[in-house]
Amino acid sequence: MDARDPELKKEFAATLQARKDLGEEYESALVDSFLEKIDQRIDAQVERRVRRELAQHQTAFARAGRQVGPRGGDEGRGRFGARYGFAGFSLIMAIPLSAIGAGQAHLPGLLVAWAGIVGVNVAQSMGWLFTDRERERERRRNADTWED
Repeated sequence: MDARDPELKKEFAATLQARKDLGEEYESALVDSFLEKIDQRIDAQVERRVRRELAQHQTAFARAGRQVGPRGGDEGRGRFGARYGFAGFSLIMAIPLSAIGAGQAHLPGLLVAWAGIVGVNVAQSMGWLFTDRERERERRRNADTWED
């Protein structure tokens, strides 16, 4: 949303004209209506930016051939970087999600947004836990096979 947005200028001019036509008793309703339109534009722009950032991150991972999670060989370092990278990314994404949740539904919206963020991080963490267990079982099977 640019400060020189012609559509926004038209909306503002229409609001001012309506205030002149209707009088001061409708001023607060007109201002609230204009602010609601601005709020909707901000929300739409934040959503577009979040989608664009997510698409860029997914594209970067796909181009680099990276996998989220531990890799064979250097398991400790890969697991550490992926875990904290995901946590950092989710905290960065928490900013616009919190703004949208709080802006639309106030405190309940903020709480729902943060519950979702915590839930995603817990699910991601549990996914690595299960992956580690599965990898350990595979190592044991391979070790048993070599001993025969």
